[in-house]
Amino acid sequence: MAQPAAWQDPEPLDIRTAPVPEYAGGSLAGLLPTLVAGQGVTLGGSRIAELTAADRNCVFLIDGLGWDQIKAHPDEAPYLTSLLGSSRGGTGRPITAGFPATTATSLASVGTGRHPGAHGLPGYTVRNPDTGELMNQLRWRPWTSPKVWQPYPTVFQLAHDAGVHTAQVSSPAFRDTPLTKIALSGGTFHGRLAGEERMDASAEQLAAADRSLVYTYYSELDGAGHRFGVDSDAWRGQLMHVDRLVQRLAEQLPPRSALYVTADHGMVDIPFDEQSRIDFDEDWELRAGVALLGGEGRARHVYAVPGAEADVLTCWREVLGEQFWVASREEAISLGWFGAEVDERVHGRIGDVVAAACDDVVIIASVNEPNESQMVGNHGSMTPAEQLVPLLEVRS
Repeated sequence: MAQPAAWQDPEPLDIRTAPVPEYAGGSLAGLLPTLVAGQGVTLGGSRIAELTAADRNCVFLIDGLGWDQIKAHPDEAPYLTSLLGSSRGGTGRPITAGFPATTATSLASVGTGRHPGAHGLPGYTVRNPDTGELMNQLRWRPWTSPKVWQPYPTVFQLAHDAGVHTAQVSSPAFRDTPLTKIALSGGTFHGRLAGEERMDASAEQLAAADRSLVYTYYSELDGAGHRFGVDSDAWRGQLMHVDRLVQRLAEQLPPRSALYVTADHGMVDIPFDEQSRIDFDEDWELRAGVALLGGEGRARHVYAVPGAEADVLTCWREVLGEQFWVASREEAISLGWFGAEVDERVHGRIGDVVAAACDDVVIIASVNEPNESQMVGNHGSMTPAEQLVPLLEVRS
């Protein structure tokens, strides 16, 4: 006899309903190829069609500044809010970060002009198929040859070779990191500690040649979000500072310049309760058959013990299917979660099972990831709060 409806297990989410990033023409990967095309440097890949060519282009990437977060805080960010429309002669709209919506993946997408399945940084931590170890792609641990891990040239390198003056203005600490080398290198690097100094140096580098491409970066907003949440006074204070930095740079643009303000991901605050924070290290069902847990709380790569892949997929769907889109590697690839194509070298870096959160929930690992498990603000998945990042334009 069939069970009454109230007793039946709920159906898992249909993975086909996941809002896949707009890789074809509305994602971070298309930004730099579009800008340099207007400077006479033609590259492959996607484009953002509505952008108008400029001789001098500056990209200011603010770590953790989602589109939804700007819209929710007009009083703290009056200048950014004024750019959401087209009142200043430019365009202001959201684009998608790419999956997962996390810093290492997004910076590689920006700098290479390629989707995660091609550049090969498909998560915060992923398995290295050659060693079987988890690799942290933000901190680059354990050490892996950068050129082997990500072999494609950056857009900055290609633009520099074509005669465009290219420069990166960021914290001195990022000058020689592997992530900088594989995603953002090319031209000259200018280390500046204070945000105001970065804005001033960026304007100087823009004016240094008739054709210029400048990238600058600010990370402290993201740090405040992780520690205190996007609903905190600390985060709002950082947003107010960011707003002033953007205006400072915009007011110094040399002639024939375009400034684009964007971000690598948005963020959501997750409550500290057992329903919202599912502890993998304490859950025997989720651990069964799992060799490695990668990714991050809202975008997990799950690597199964050989032969247990199907069982792990079934279990994760049964346990998490109402709160996560849970797909096999092949399903996630075929649905385009990592872009239109996945390079062969990248295939084994993707989990046997990929779980992307749709609710305000995270899968923590309290023993193996103690610091990450305590973060208030989280990101990684395909929800609008995480995926939608600003593309705001100011022109001179």
